[in-house]
Amino acid sequence: MVITSISFKVLFFLLLFSYYFLFPTNVASVNIPDSERLAFDTIFQFGDSLSDTGNLVLENPYGAHSFASFPYGQTIHHPTGRCSDGLLIIDYIASVFHLPLLSPFLDRQGNFDHGVNFAVAGSTALDTAILRTKNIVFSPPTNSSLSFQLSWFKHHLNSMCTSRLECEKKVGKSLFVIETGGNDYNYAFLHGKTVKEVKELMPEVVGAIKEAVNEVIRYGAIRVVVAGNLPIGCLPIYLAAFESRDRTQYDELKCLKEMNAFAKYHNDLLQQAIRELQMEHPDNVAIVYGDYYSALRWILQNAAALGFDEDNVLKACCGSSNNAYNFDLKRMCGDKEVQVCANPTRLVSWDGIHLTQRAYLRMAQRLLQQVVPKILEVV
Repeated sequence: MVITSISFKVLFFLLLFSYYFLFPTNVASVNIPDSERLAFDTIFQFGDSLSDTGNLVLENPYGAHSFASFPYGQTIHHPTGRCSDGLLIIDYIASVFHLPLLSPFLDRQGNFDHGVNFAVAGSTALDTAILRTKNIVFSPPTNSSLSFQLSWFKHHLNSMCTSRLECEKKVGKSLFVIETGGNDYNYAFLHGKTVKEVKELMPEVVGAIKEAVNEVIRYGAIRVVVAGNLPIGCLPIYLAAFESRDRTQYDELKCLKEMNAFAKYHNDLLQQAIRELQMEHPDNVAIVYGDYYSALRWILQNAAALGFDEDNVLKACCGSSNNAYNFDLKRMCGDKEVQVCANPTRLVSWDGIHLTQRAYLRMAQRLLQQVVPKILEVV
């Protein structure tokens, strides 16, 4: 049997990742070949607080952003604007490909030689003006929605190349990661919308993500990872908000079934949109689904084996409450007298909304297993 260079490369990575993910220590220890073989040396990230490496705190330095100070960033000994005790999934993705951690776009001293992070904590897939027309009226921490972030990307392109051909060449050697949509639903739920009402948003949210993928492809992108929604029924913010004495409302992991079914419905629509996009761009373009839902479920299902405290996997490390989830919207992480658990590496949730560095590490390991072979098929 003749093995092509592409199939050999995929086989090599499958073997490599099976070893490192059975015995993981640090994602960055995975021996990825040089960027020339991988054919990309730049990463562009779009998204919200799951991916923001500092844009929100730079956008509004005078805002009351608790994650601009300790205990946020405590594990890496420096608050950076990341909504965690340390690093995020995108940090591990960059590290595994031997690329620098992505500087936020708004960092005037940032190094953008190998990519840019356009994600902004609190941002939405739909413009805030559109959400207001649907009676989702709120004071968001940012108006830098996905369309805003795309405008930043175009501005950046104008600064990095002088012709369309040069831009297409550089963009073609890049990996794009788009992770957004969760806040559109979060804001709706927090303002009392029902599951049925919030579901009505889904076609437009997914449509905005689909259009963003089309947009970067028009600029020359050939590798795009599109992240799905988390199992929100397993997050302390939702578990506390919709706590019920009715045990039938919970699944085997003690997560809320209705909220997880909602997240899965979004992910189903998103995967259908990705299939449509792939049919529209069949030649030499990889549009890959990033299964955040299954990655977090995998952590919860295998908590003890992965180094977490299985008795507290649904509990926030940094929080304050009398409920089982250590989460209260009125007394959140960063507020005075709110305590931090002794060992964040043993917990999955950092502040009830976002995850700990350790959980993001494990998620990155799981996601890279799925994503790497697919993005390597593009030459």
